[in-house]
Amino acid sequence: MEMIAEIAQRIHALRDICEFTVEEMAELTGCTVDEYLLAEAGKVDFSFTFIYKCAEKFKVDMVELLTGENPHLSFYSIVRNGDGLPMKRRSGFNYYHLGYRFKGKLCEPFLVTAPFSRKVQDEPIALSTHEGQEFNYILKGSLKIKLEDHTEVLHEGDSVLYDSSHGHGMIATDGEDCVFLAIILKKPE
Repeated sequence: MEMIAEIAQRIHALRDICEFTVEEMAELTGCTVDEYLLAEAGKVDFSFTFIYKCAEKFKVDMVELLTGENPHLSFYSIVRNGDGLPMKRRSGFNYYHLGYRFKGKLCEPFLVTAPFSRKVQDEPIALSTHEGQEFNYILKGSLKIKLEDHTEVLHEGDSVLYDSSHGHGMIATDGEDCVFLAIILKKPE
């Protein structure tokens, strides 16, 4: 919870500095004013999309919201096996940012583990949106991905590239966790 509180403080401070209203930020992040205020107060965890949209609005690297530090490397950045910047942002999903030390990124690369849950297999898949495009490459397991009204199942070695401003969501399927590479490509300015 300490990390959530620190992220919330950074988001609140940047909103103040940039002079954005709570209402603007709530609309941008797709939540009610009350939900936004709970997030900004550190009372609830943030979704990946919430953090991504805030970082884009504040014109800062999302790593700065997560850690309070600005990336410094501009030529190349190596992240060794197991050393990605961890993010737990959604019902058991584990994200590891693989480019967090590099400044001026044109993309946000993540190694993601989606947990298998028998319970969610027959439930509607929650959708989110963010600017840009997203590329997912399945390394292990199977992923059921919903892209608005389309549902696809991807297996090891499969990939998908999509306009992430359209609703999209995913769950692990076929009885095991799914590990995949997710690369979020920023919208050109």
